[in-house]
Amino acid sequence: MSSDSKALGTFLKARRARLTPRECGLPETDSARRVAGLRREEVARLASISVDYYTRLEQGRVRASASVLATLARALRLDEDQRKYLYDLAGRADARPRRRSAQRVRPAMRRLLDQLTRTPALVLGKRLDILAWNPAAAALYTDFGAIPPARRNYLRLLFTDPEIRRMHADWAHDAREAVAALRMEAAADPDDPDCARLVGELSLQDPDFRTWWAEHHVNDAAYGTKHYRHRLVGDLTLDCDTWASPDGSGQRLMILTAEPGSASHDALLILTSWATPGAEAPAG
Repeated sequence: MSSDSKALGTFLKARRARLTPRECGLPETDSARRVAGLRREEVARLASISVDYYTRLEQGRVRASASVLATLARALRLDEDQRKYLYDLAGRADARPRRRSAQRVRPAMRRLLDQLTRTPALVLGKRLDILAWNPAAAALYTDFGAIPPARRNYLRLLFTDPEIRRMHADWAHDAREAVAALRMEAAADPDDPDCARLVGELSLQDPDFRTWWAEHHVNDAAYGTKHYRHRLVGDLTLDCDTWASPDGSGQRLMILTAEPGSASHDALLILTSWATPGAEAPAG
């Protein structure tokens, strides 16, 4: 018996021990149960497989097919994480189309945005979608609220919005790094239809995007320096730090700051004072 087969059997036993016949729609019996939870024959009945086959599966003497794993996942009432674990232990790919829930900003991310009154900050989701922003970020970049939610994507704006493109003093570097970040994300979720649509759209519209996407350059850098030429406050050199959410949602908090006492710091304070009610610009 391989270690994975043994682990799979242990997982199946542990899971059926946590279920009751009533939870699974099975009739209760008056006879005393010698095991906690479901019996092997009850799991086999729920999964429409033979008791002998299920027994050998728990004992690690047979490898489950993808179709059997699917019925077992339903029979044992596995959630998404448990289902993935089941398939990983069995060494099989889950062929079921993944349901993709709408991206929603985590409450903790929203609270952070609300507290960063003098610092431009964005919440980026999958595919670099812009999920939320604070007034300082809108003052730095653009009025994100005027952009339809389906078009509110950092990479798309970087390539298609003339004003945002112009404000990047080193646009080619910044855009290529953003493409590399999307390329890395696409590798982690190659079946994402929204990512495929974004790549297709930008490939048709921009030859630079086509070139950089074909290079397969990847980058997951969490920090860097941005050089901007802002239409209102002039040149800005800002540190860009990105903090990933620990919940696996793919959401990241992107924060832009300037060295205290620098010209960029003063310019950023002026810019954010216009965007934040009650804020004061630095004394001249």
